[in-house]
Amino acid sequence: MAITRAFKNGVNYDDFNALKHPVFQNGSMDICQRSTSVTGITSEQKLTDRWSLNIGSSGAFTFTIGTGPGTFGLNKCIKLDCTTANASGSDADANMYITIPLEGQDVQLFRKGTSDAKAFTVSFFVKSNKTGTGIVEIWDRDNDRILSKTYTIDSADTWERKCINYTMETSNALDNDNAKSLMVGWWIESGADFDGGTLGTSWAGRTDANRAVGQTLNMASSTDNEFLLTGCMMVPGTFTTETIPDFVNETFAENLARCQRYCFLMKASTTYTRYTHGIANSTEQAEGVVSLPVAMRAGPTLTTSGTAAEFACGDGAALVNCDAVPIVGNASTVNPCFQDVFWPTAGSLTQTEPYALQGGNNTNTFLRFESEI
Repeated sequence: MAITRAFKNGVNYDDFNALKHPVFQNGSMDICQRSTSVTGITSEQKLTDRWSLNIGSSGAFTFTIGTGPGTFGLNKCIKLDCTTANASGSDADANMYITIPLEGQDVQLFRKGTSDAKAFTVSFFVKSNKTGTGIVEIWDRDNDRILSKTYTIDSADTWERKCINYTMETSNALDNDNAKSLMVGWWIESGADFDGGTLGTSWAGRTDANRAVGQTLNMASSTDNEFLLTGCMMVPGTFTTETIPDFVNETFAENLARCQRYCFLMKASTTYTRYTHGIANSTEQAEGVVSLPVAMRAGPTLTTSGTAAEFACGDGAALVNCDAVPIVGNASTVNPCFQDVFWPTAGSLTQTEPYALQGGNNTNTFLRFESEI
């Protein structure tokens, strides 16, 4: 993803050139393995892969995949529509922000906690029917420290690119591991509990009242309001909208693989989709192994669709319906590369015989392995 210029117009691009891939996963919002449309959102909600909405006392919202600006191939975006306004205005505990969490080992390039700490820039494309001031917050979760900066939406209903510059402190190093070390959040609603203090524009211990001071978008104020976000990137160096490198669009395969470290969806493409094969380890349960396409962050949990009746074990001649949804097996719960899965039934399996572990007579079944942070 390197650009040819190392130093141009007084701006040093060396650190950007050294990046092997974007710091944010799915900054283009192209990958959405869960749902592309969610209504009635009043609490924390997954959006596109790696991106979530934190929300409290801020009305209700609908999430959809919107149309991006088209610049740099950005054809999709997160779109939030207010469907129930906060009747009392911004309550003191109102809070809403779009966020992405990052593993500590993926942000060591910023060298936080060292004498060589790197300044950085967060760039993104934003659109809303409202003009006003938003906040982008950097939250060091290892040391519980905050740094917040403002940006302005200048023109309603217009895609605008924004660049915000940050310093990185020379103390309070981030852990070099696979846990949540850094979160970046776009505040779009806040009450006095979060904006009643003084904006923390320098690194400091987290004080909630200082996190979103000056935020005026307040997207929950009217059902006319909408907020769209895409093209998000975090790069070492100090840039403006004129000097920031172009958004780097990974191939779809590269983007998907990076997202599958945290979420891997197996979805039925037809009736009786076979998810894997295995053997009956008793007359009431079959066991199979799902090979994961990439090493996940940690041993994943399993979420399935629907009810037990949507899954079955097949021997090529007959089906034995499950009496509970598939579950993660015990043997490999901490293995990030494969996952043992049990298909429970009420009986009628032949122990040690092979079976296809499959969906039933519908196309809505899925297995979703998750290892989010």
